[in-house]
Amino acid sequence: MFKQISAIAMALAVTWGTQVQAQAYPNKPIRVVLGYTAGGAADAAARPLMRVLEPLLGQAIIVEPKPGTAGGVAADFISKVPPDGYTLYFADGGPFTTAPHLTKVGYHHLNSFTHIGHVCSTGSVLVVHPSSPFKSVPDVVAAAKKEPDKWSYGTSGVAGPHHFSGELLKSFTGINLLHIPYKGGAPAMTDLMGNQVPMLFSSLTAAVGPYKSGKVRALAVTSPKRSGAFPDVPTMEELGYKGFDSTGWFQLMGPAGMPPEVVTRLSQALLKAGEDKSLQEQYKQLGCDAEFLTPAQTVEKVKSDYAKWGKVIKEANIKAE
Repeated sequence: MFKQISAIAMALAVTWGTQVQAQAYPNKPIRVVLGYTAGGAADAAARPLMRVLEPLLGQAIIVEPKPGTAGGVAADFISKVPPDGYTLYFADGGPFTTAPHLTKVGYHHLNSFTHIGHVCSTGSVLVVHPSSPFKSVPDVVAAAKKEPDKWSYGTSGVAGPHHFSGELLKSFTGINLLHIPYKGGAPAMTDLMGNQVPMLFSSLTAAVGPYKSGKVRALAVTSPKRSGAFPDVPTMEELGYKGFDSTGWFQLMGPAGMPPEVVTRLSQALLKAGEDKSLQEQYKQLGCDAEFLTPAQTVEKVKSDYAKWGKVIKEANIKAE
């Protein structure tokens, strides 16, 4: 009997201690890991958000790059840290929606993590040289159907988000386009501007400067809504490709098993940050459209994208490099 009472008392003490810790959260600085080097898209999207979150949470937030395998190193690291809310991950979708279909990973895309909240979405943009005969996506489709083995498209690399945009277009239209992968978005854009490649699926960030200066023509964005960075460029869906959605995204997440009270505190702060007009404008200029979602909505987005890209990868027989 005494042992049973002691066990119950100990369980109550642990529960009470966890509740007190959650209620006091955060009471020290928070570390937010990135999956890429400083100065990239993830860094550019994370830092303005953290500046807004700091006063809402009342603690300093330290951003720490932990690059490797396109975000996979950071994802594996976060899956193993203590679930106390003091080490989080500002993550893109790759390690959770495409990588598990391409290679063996040391985590489960849903069960190994606490998905706190989706932050912003960014698609690809299909661009051509100003002298190109292609004035629209239907022009590209018609040409590819007429000469199936002639046309190609460039991207920043194999199995990246822009490669998937190209493969999704092929899946929607039944056309054949040869994929030409480059070692990054900069050399790909250089070749397009030099008229060395017929078309390019590019990141919005890399394309917005050349587009505004008239060095490239934009045919469509791959997000379901028009991009704030390309307001005059139609979406694929507007052009008749119903359901076409090839977007990358960023979200805030942590390891599995975080206390519900801590998740709620972080989620509420994240949703409040999403109301900040200055932050929304910064994301618009980055080409990452602000879309702050609840944990439940974020999980559903991960599930949906995981299934969608798994189908595309299988049908296109995409292999990891």
